[in-house]
Amino acid sequence: MKGKVVDSQTGQPLPYASVGLFRSADNSLVSGNITDEEGQFTLDAPLGEFYALVEFMGYKALKSPPFRLTAENPTRQLGNVILQAAAATALDEVVVQAEKSSMELSLDKKIFNVGQDLANAGGSATEILSNIPSVSVDAEGGVKLRGSGNVRILIDGKPSGLVSFKGGSGLQQLQGSLIERVEIITNPSARYEAEGMSGIINIVLKKERKSGFNGSFEVIAGEPTNYGGAANVNYRHKKINFFVNYGLAYRISPSIGSLYQELTADGTTSILRQEYDTRVRGFNNNIRGGLDYFFTETNILTASYMFRRSDANRIRNIRYEDYLASQELQSYTARKQDENEDEVNAEYAITYKKTFAREGQELNADFRFLDYWESSDQVYTQNTFSPNGTPDAAQALLQRSLNDEYEKQYLTQIDYVQPFGEGGKLEAGIRSSFRDMVNDYLVGDESASGDITPLPGLDNVFEYDENINAVYGILGNKTKKVSYQVGLRAEHTDVKTTLRETNEVNPRRYTNLFPSAHFTYNLPKENAVQVSYSRRVRRPVYFDLSPYFTLSDSRNVMGGNPNLDPEFTNAFELGHIKYFEMGSLSSTLFYRHTVDKIATIRRVSSEGVASLRPENLAAEDAYGAEFAGSFTPATWYKFDQSFNFFRAIIDGSNFEENFSTETYSWFTRHTSRFTLPHNIDFQVRANYEAPQKTPQGRQKALYYVDLGISKDIFNKNGTITLNALDLFNTRISRSVYQGESVEGVSFYTSSKNQGRRRQVNLTLSYRLHQAAPTGAPKTLGSE
Repeated sequence: MKGKVVDSQTGQPLPYASVGLFRSADNSLVSGNITDEEGQFTLDAPLGEFYALVEFMGYKALKSPPFRLTAENPTRQLGNVILQAAAATALDEVVVQAEKSSMELSLDKKIFNVGQDLANAGGSATEILSNIPSVSVDAEGGVKLRGSGNVRILIDGKPSGLVSFKGGSGLQQLQGSLIERVEIITNPSARYEAEGMSGIINIVLKKERKSGFNGSFEVIAGEPTNYGGAANVNYRHKKINFFVNYGLAYRISPSIGSLYQELTADGTTSILRQEYDTRVRGFNNNIRGGLDYFFTETNILTASYMFRRSDANRIRNIRYEDYLASQELQSYTARKQDENEDEVNAEYAITYKKTFAREGQELNADFRFLDYWESSDQVYTQNTFSPNGTPDAAQALLQRSLNDEYEKQYLTQIDYVQPFGEGGKLEAGIRSSFRDMVNDYLVGDESASGDITPLPGLDNVFEYDENINAVYGILGNKTKKVSYQVGLRAEHTDVKTTLRETNEVNPRRYTNLFPSAHFTYNLPKENAVQVSYSRRVRRPVYFDLSPYFTLSDSRNVMGGNPNLDPEFTNAFELGHIKYFEMGSLSSTLFYRHTVDKIATIRRVSSEGVASLRPENLAAEDAYGAEFAGSFTPATWYKFDQSFNFFRAIIDGSNFEENFSTETYSWFTRHTSRFTLPHNIDFQVRANYEAPQKTPQGRQKALYYVDLGISKDIFNKNGTITLNALDLFNTRISRSVYQGESVEGVSFYTSSKNQGRRRQVNLTLSYRLHQAAPTGAPKTLGSE
């Protein structure tokens, strides 16, 4: 039995709808399944007379007329199964519903419905990502997937200014309440751009298309200071659907850290002890609005606009203490950073989608323009003192850093799907991206009159021009047990960097092919296995190539490498998924081979100043196993569990220092959720990341616990949530670096960094003409 489940008003497919096949004679369940991302389903059944029952939360259940499967007619094609939204008054009649899982598993992606996770209430997009299995977020907001920092982050399946100049750290300005779900795609097909060695994280924002007026609202209060609110509003009348998302937040984020370093140069050892505390005060506004125009239910034009503004002030105080090897204090230095930073991001998008009469045939076209700028004004004050506290006027510094950054990107993408035969389809598409970025920077010593004397090499305009054009094709087909998908993507990259003041030009042009293949075999008893392969790339981008160095910490400076080459990865996966009555379990074996591995290398000069910049290492081989499951052993208790083990072999023999290493590591996350009397939910999550070696040292273990409790109020139209993130204040990143340069300078550095202190949030949400976020009904034969 085959078919496709769609919404009666929008014609959109309904993924994860429950489809059951019942014997007409005794109403017994014969088989069951859920619809895929395109709303399609296939059920195997014996010969006989049956009827189908299709169910989805918020829709009227549909029962098909009886039909017979015979040797002469062994296939029943139901075509489009159209479900109608249930009337609002009928919601009280639905009593046999299970909660939608916070984690939904499929072979090629994992979907996390963030509204089910109590730890997410009141947080930002960065905090939501840190609560997702296989994903980790460092103190600076850098996002890693399966231990790799080269992950592609998309918003609604497309690039966004939120993840541009600053990578994933820009997500700290996006309210978590604007997010509907997060999709993790670890081995993408040729349909997706090839950027992202470890895969793709797709953040899907909230948007409704229900008739009439509906929405949700949220207010937040937290400690350390976290005040904010959000609104997601939708109104549809006949052919037009309006939607608006708005979020604002005022936060004060404290962080602390320390560093210990031993440096040996020319036979003499010196010791540095360093401590810092940072306070960032930020006010963020996000608004996203637009409309859908339905020429027909199968022809939809969408226009949208997103605007974000962030105003922040950062105060960082650093204390340096310099000792001899005998632990005798020589001097101490106090350095203060006072930064005012403004960011504005605008995004304009027009999308057209046409669904044809033939099931599965569709055309999608998308055009968007991203416009971004940031202005930073930093003042550094530094004073050095003798051990008895006497100031050394000769070493006093007053420095200033002025930094203006701009970006404009034009993106066009067209995708077409043509089905053929019983289960085959051909996909093709083109994509063009034109991106121009400018960094106008000046760093120097400031006199009492306000004049700035530039530091050597730190007064320039860095231009980054990137043009990427791509075309792809995918062929797929399926039988009762086997389905396959093979694809090929070609991308031409044209990148040019220019230092305007010194007229230094560095052009890069290259064309690459990126094949992909996915083979799936359906086993009996709700099992399936998939083997997949894809080739990926990590292109050095703006910050990787810019020679601009940050000076907020005068003893530890960071910058780019204009001579960096792209890294290429061949990724292989073997996945298995099992559905059973109490839940589901997925397991994956993966292997990645990378050439020209990009890694951040730390070097320390004889004066004790460390510089960090990316370098190309020869290669890396990484392989491991990942397990993720969601289980409901009782109606009042459910839990999610994930475990990831990996080994990485890094070949850094292309450097004289030989940055080669081998490491084993693992991380795990457990979430338990309890349904208590009086509509109260309680959740606890434990996280642990084991130590691992790096090319120059090791990363120590990281562990923390989150708690959350919520209760439905206002006749289940509202929810109040209290959560505590990092309950025991143990989320502290600890690293060790050691090395010896060709000049004979050796160092040992140990650091600790707590970028996010314990956070307690109280959140009140209210839903207008919406059901509580319980999602889809319990699926037949699965969760």
